[in-house]
Amino acid sequence: MKGRKNPYIRRLKQPVTIRLDRETVAHFKALAVKTGIPYQNLINLYLRECALNNRQLSMKWISEPATR
Repeated sequence: MKGRKNPYIRRLKQPVTIRLDRETVAHFKALAVKTGIPYQNLINLYLRECALNNRQLSMKWISEPATR
């Protein structure tokens, strides 16, 4: 039997380490309970949607006042 390429290779996920604040993780875990979808999948789906829609984060850093 000859081996053949996995047709789903593009769909495989890459493991990464990411640090998220507790409130963010709690939000996605609560959403996971409501939807029945694992919270890591929900985070992945949200990030994928952001990437596909080229969503840009709008942030303005507040500079600290100069000390005299």
